[in-house]
Amino acid sequence: MDLGKDIRSLSDFKRNTRELMERMEESGEPMVLTVNGKAKLVVQDAASYQKLLESIDYDEAVKGIRRGLDDVKQGRTRPAQRAFADIRKQRGIPRNRGA
Repeated sequence: MDLGKDIRSLSDFKRNTRELMERMEESGEPMVLTVNGKAKLVVQDAASYQKLLESIDYDEAVKGIRRGLDDVKQGRTRPAQRAFADIRKQRGIPRNRGA
């Protein structure tokens, strides 16, 4: 994605909204809108925005998994039974033997 590729003034966008919206839908690329020659807004079609959000979610999940794997590799983990026992002890939760 190259934000410098499609730069338009806000006035031009207002005059040609339909055409520019169709262009964004076809290309999937965002558009930078300027006011007085300075970038002020970035607009894009909803489908491309949804893909962007999904990509961010995926990247965050991968980062979390990598952190977890690094924690295991570095020995910064403990067995779940011990972790749960510590939580019960800290919170004064009795162990439920019937479950």
